[in-house]
Amino acid sequence: MLDTLWKNTELDTDSADMSWEQFHESSKTGRYDVALTSEQVLAEMENLYESLPYNNFPPIPLPNTLSPIDRKFSDIVLSRVTPREFKPEHISLEQLRTILHLAYGETRDNKNNPYVRRPFRSAPSGGGLYPLELYFYNGGHVKGLEEGIYHFSPSLNALHFIKPGNYTKQISKAFVEFQSHLAENLSLLIFITAIFQRSVFKYRNKGYRFCLFEAGHVAQNINLTATALGMGVINLGGFYDRKIDNLLELDGLHHSILYMNGLCAGSKNGEQL
Repeated sequence: MLDTLWKNTELDTDSADMSWEQFHESSKTGRYDVALTSEQVLAEMENLYESLPYNNFPPIPLPNTLSPIDRKFSDIVLSRVTPREFKPEHISLEQLRTILHLAYGETRDNKNNPYVRRPFRSAPSGGGLYPLELYFYNGGHVKGLEEGIYHFSPSLNALHFIKPGNYTKQISKAFVEFQSHLAENLSLLIFITAIFQRSVFKYRNKGYRFCLFEAGHVAQNINLTATALGMGVINLGGFYDRKIDNLLELDGLHHSILYMNGLCAGSKNGEQL
């Protein structure tokens, strides 16, 4: 079912070459577009999850502490590189929590804010709607966690262990061929997905653009946090989307993969791709 839904919406080959122009034009904001009222927005937010609950999977608490970072911010930004060589290294639960929390964790509640009911997070989000979800694959390099696929719950500061097992071969086949070797050489693979309705109900077509913006914000947070912790990080856009959607059991239309980040041992001699 999941691998056939997309066939009903895919553009014909002849029109696909121009589809980016069609999308960009149709997602522009017009001066006379009708906007929802604040009351309508708040009412709809009440109908949408802040983060997928995965109620059938007991939460695995993450540490409350963050790994210490004693480097200057400017040094972290300037030393961010994509390594030429990739080698897995072990990651502690505290390091994992640091990466996930600084990527998309909750930073401030809004219980007394009449306009934004949801907690703020470490990445900016259009309208404070937070349409993204984070998953990751642990191939055996995160200390204290079994191999498999996990979901991150910012509100609980916890994980949901949703798919036990080794999926390295499946992930390798989901990467474009020249990067297929990375599946075996990464310490951690983070999946950034979007539930588009959380944004498009308010911003319509431009809400889809906002999801893409937000994925970039989160990916940069991951880049800088991994760099600060002495890890290497690669940004991955070369993958077969439907294979990743199927791996995560997403429908690929309402909820789909946008971006991925792979973490490994620190970069060699500061070399960049």
